[in-house]
Amino acid sequence: MKQPVKWLVALLAIALLITSAAIVSPKRSDAFSDQIVKVGAQGKDVREMQGRLKYLGFYTGKVDGVFGWRTYWALRNFQYEFGLKVDGVLGPKTKLKLYNATKNWRPTAEELGVPQTAKTPSKSKAPTYHAHGISENDIRLMANAVYGEARGEPYIGQVAVAAVILNRTRHPSFPNTPAGVIFEPRAFTAVADGQIWLTPNETAKKAVQDALKGWDPTGGAIYYFNPDTATSAWIWSRPQIKKIGKHIFCR
Repeated sequence: MKQPVKWLVALLAIALLITSAAIVSPKRSDAFSDQIVKVGAQGKDVREMQGRLKYLGFYTGKVDGVFGWRTYWALRNFQYEFGLKVDGVLGPKTKLKLYNATKNWRPTAEELGVPQTAKTPSKSKAPTYHAHGISENDIRLMANAVYGEARGEPYIGQVAVAAVILNRTRHPSFPNTPAGVIFEPRAFTAVADGQIWLTPNETAKKAVQDALKGWDPTGGAIYYFNPDTATSAWIWSRPQIKKIGKHIFCR
């Protein structure tokens, strides 16, 4: 009789351990898979990321499950705003931060990838936009860019840099959002050397607001450069409009 009793006690102990582990272990959220998601990826994780970023106002495009550049810049902006490593990669830390920041998010039919028949579009929460369809996040990024690129320039020169960013969003050769313009590869020195992440002062912020109100000291420029430091022969070939401070503004 002793041997069966010992086995019974052992089995009960194992059952208790398993039950305790299930209670103590945190419940895994039904969010994302374990894969690292990068540009070029497609599928459920990308669709969920886009939906959550859209809920927060960082992403304004179509939730299509395709990790393109628009999604990439939206993710980078989220990482920056939430104090994460800014690499545009959806890894474990970014997934957790994004999940915790969007616990009230519920996927729409579009975000789930469910085909819809033609109906009256449902109302959904959208980010706050200002002139030109610019979001609060865009305004913050523009202030960062102006400060990183043009601090020390006369005020009109700082407005001019902000105006160039806006002019590019309306030009077919460039991305149509400030974030896309600012983070386009090799577009701005401040992004390349990291000065884009410096905290902008009030002058840079005001310069952005004046540009948004329609002040364009450049006369429609989409490029600018410093003639004292420019090494590109191509930039010198652009039609020049005027010089403001140390920068020459071009078409």
